[in-house]
Amino acid sequence: MAADPELIAYLRDLFSGLGPISMRRMFSGAGLYAEDDAMFCLVARDTVYLKTDADTRPLFEAAGSEPFAYEMNGRRRALPSFMTLPEAAMDDAEEALHWARLALPPARAAAAEKRAEKARKAARRAGTGPRKASPAG
Repeated sequence: MAADPELIAYLRDLFSGLGPISMRRMFSGAGLYAEDDAMFCLVARDTVYLKTDADTRPLFEAAGSEPFAYEMNGRRRALPSFMTLPEAAMDDAEEALHWARLALPPARAAAAEKRAEKARKAARRAGTGPRKASPAG
């Protein structure tokens, strides 16, 4: 089931203090992006998750947030780089913006790493990047 368009519109409004928010479909949900390519929010099964890192995750945990989790091959897997938006923030734009601003630095870092990886792959394809050493034989 795709992310609810009304929820996406509400979240765009809720996080509007970050500037323009774009949305891209992901699996059965959606990713919300600020600053063009910084995915700071994941919407899955109509649950809102924000990007975290080692510095911000404890703040989310202290607020009662849970990690994004899914089932694969009968096993539950958690992805703690996305934590639920604290429940009270869904109805409080100021609080929601506070949490979204905490999610931006990890989102920016992930976007920068993704851009760097794309550049490395493009350089390898073009023959201008570092080459892997071949095994001596």
